[in-house]
Amino acid sequence: MPPAIETTDLVKEYGDLRALQELSLTVEEGEFFGLLGPNGAGKTTFINTLVGLVRKTSGTAEVFGYDVETEYQQARDAIGLAPQEFNVDRFFPIREVLMHKAGYHGISEEEAAERADEVLKRVGIYDKRNERFDWLSGGMKRRLLLARALVTDPDLLILDEPTAGVDVQLRHDLWELVTELNEEGTTILLTTHYIEEAERLCDRVAIMNEGRKVTVATPDDLKTRGTDTISVRLESSAATAPALDGYAHGVSLSGDQLEVRVDDGGATAPQLLHDLEAMGHEIADLEISRTSLEEIFVDLTRSEDRTVTRSSASDSSGGADDGAEESASKREPEREQEGVA
Repeated sequence: MPPAIETTDLVKEYGDLRALQELSLTVEEGEFFGLLGPNGAGKTTFINTLVGLVRKTSGTAEVFGYDVETEYQQARDAIGLAPQEFNVDRFFPIREVLMHKAGYHGISEEEAAERADEVLKRVGIYDKRNERFDWLSGGMKRRLLLARALVTDPDLLILDEPTAGVDVQLRHDLWELVTELNEEGTTILLTTHYIEEAERLCDRVAIMNEGRKVTVATPDDLKTRGTDTISVRLESSAATAPALDGYAHGVSLSGDQLEVRVDDGGATAPQLLHDLEAMGHEIADLEISRTSLEEIFVDLTRSEDRTVTRSSASDSSGGADDGAEESASKREPEREQEGVA
């Protein structure tokens, strides 16, 4: 089987603004894949390219082996998208909204009705099936977007900031539901600003910045790229910081408080204790602070120059900001009456 998503040297330019810069990315079938990046990194442009709302400038993009432009229908039928924005028809009961969505994909009315009931039950709003979208609470609206993405039984589920602005309980409910879907075989692409969400859910994450891929790794692998801090409280103040050559990246001392930066705090702590005792220090307390995925993310995406790249520039740094990305996306023709879902 081909990968669920495969892009090669994917470029998207809006006039002289470049939102995607030769982005090559592979998401394997059945994977739970996270897409992280600061505002304006190009995440939404990437998703809109996959679902047909944005036409690429150059490069290739395929979904389960289908080109997203020349084989649009096959690629689109494989995708369910829960977008950031509420783009739902407000004039029909939500059960009919789901049936209409299924109908766009060639599903018969009878089967569409069955699927609508099934997904409404699964996301927990079946009792609201005859209500209109505007009558739902914010959390229920989020659940409806997920139900609409699932009504076509997609092989690839794309979740664009699915838990933005929801309460903690709903966030955990959605985590449980999408984990179940992935375990059942659905490939999931998740964009999120919540680092703990990616760390908890994703098999691998890609970090994007200014339209390009910075790195792809598992959350655990990413955390190994940082340093841990071992904080030691000595029984008495020391005059100078001890020399800990060979494994310490940095040592600082303030009175009886010693801080040592190392690659792996858990593995290094016994050696550190042995060395300090050999130097005559008595240890009162020790604490290890591990690197968080958020710290790694910030470090990888930090940039002094946040200006967008002009396609005519000699280098390829930079990317479209949120305003340019959003306004350009709106200029692209929509393929469905209700918007992408």
